[in-house]
Amino acid sequence: MAPAMLTARFKQSVTPLALRAYLAEFISTFFYVFAVVGSTMASRKLMSDAATDPSSLTLVAVANTFALSSSIYIAANISGGHVNPAVTFGMAVGGHISVPTAMFYWISQMLASVMACLILKVTTVSQHVTTYAIANEMTGFGASMVEGVLAFALVYTVYAAGDPRSGPLGAIGPLAIGMMGGAMVLAAGPFSGGSMNPALAFGSAVIAGRFKNQAVYWVGPLIGAAVAGLLYDNVVFPGQAPPAPARSNSDVIGA
Repeated sequence: MAPAMLTARFKQSVTPLALRAYLAEFISTFFYVFAVVGSTMASRKLMSDAATDPSSLTLVAVANTFALSSSIYIAANISGGHVNPAVTFGMAVGGHISVPTAMFYWISQMLASVMACLILKVTTVSQHVTTYAIANEMTGFGASMVEGVLAFALVYTVYAAGDPRSGPLGAIGPLAIGMMGGAMVLAAGPFSGGSMNPALAFGSAVIAGRFKNQAVYWVGPLIGAAVAGLLYDNVVFPGQAPPAPARSNSDVIGA
């Protein structure tokens, strides 16, 4: 019974509609990563000491807000606009997408991130692709906890913005998610980097060839996303809306 069910779910994950969703995730994640990593590289190009300049943090946070909102909006009606493996994981844990579909989403998001960082590396020539790093005074465990809290806030906002019980949010949903992302960058950028997105950290690490503390940007966000999804669906708003149509590919809004 289980193998038959797994086969059926896999077949559902390779339909033309599903392939369109994977392409949409690739495109939206590509532009999101290009904007966020590119803005960090731009700040270092323009400022002699961008690492300690508050305006650099503001620039990256604003870029994160705009890019996240726009990237979600352009993919929301096709793939749900996850743009983030943590969001995909949270949706899979909540039962809103199947595990095979989530794996294909992850592949699309990772490839998009690597391609975006590769293009930044090739086109800027003299610039190094910036990677996410934790502050010297922080431990990996502490940074992972911070990233988990950030991802929780982001994914909880995703659930709330995509909930049909919230009313017809339209473009306000992606904007709310983007604003939460930008706020979290301002709150934790100097400490853990404020990634919230495993694909974002992974792509820049691959191209830069530096994987130090990479687990921080996977363990924390994935746990935070799972807790946010389970809490929203099972504790805060349990069983108050029809489960099936509430979060189809055309209805889910993600980050």
